[in-house]
Parts: sequence; structure tokens; C-alpha cells
Amino acid sequence: MKLVKQNQAQEFSNSNKCKGIEYPLGDKDINFSIATINGRYPDTGYYCVNEKCKELIYVMDGNGSLNKKDETIQFEKGDVILIDKGEIYYWDAHCTICMPCTPAWYPEQHEFVEE
Repeated sequence: MKLVKQNQAQEFSNSNKCKGIEYPLGDKDINFSIATINGRYPDTGYYCVNEKCKELIYVMDGNGSLNKKDETIQFEKGDVILIDKGEIYYWDAHCTICMPCTPAWYPEQHEFVEE
């Protein structure tokens, strides 16, 4: 069992539209963060993909869309979204989300893909 206090959480910024805090669990199998997305992430012209991690998203506040090349999912507060590894997508949202990832997310497995 492990407890991570809020004051141990570390701020991160993926862009000026995606910022958050990560709770350092130190576990290779799962991690946890809270992110705020304001606008399109990644920027126009790009999608993103996680090559190794699944993300389970709980929408704590706000709404928006998660967009794949052939599908758009509209979401709002209280919804849960599962993003499988290898799915290519972008956010267009104004929301706060919590996301555990398994295995634990790490930057090298996250890529940007041109539209």
C-alpha cells in the first residue's frame, strides 16, 4: 500500500493548453494524474498517440470532444473514457480530468502524429 499526499504531487505542462499534476507513485504498472485541458491538444495539425499505455479518463469538470480520424466522442462531467494504446486522437475541450494509465505513462512512449 502507498499513500501519496497532495503536497507531493508534481506539476507538469504538456503545452499551454494541457497542464496538470502527477502523483509520484513510483510504480511501473500504473500512474495517476489530474489534467486541465483548455482548447485543442495537441495543436492544430497534430494528433497524439500512446504506444504503450492505456488511459482511463474520468471527467471531473467541463466538457468537450475526443477526436479520432474517423470518430468524434462528445463527453461531459461524470463521463468515463477508455483510450486504448495505439489509438490516435486529439482533444478539443475545456475540462479537468483524472487519468490513471497502465502501464505507467512515460514521455518516450507518447508521440505526436501529423494530420
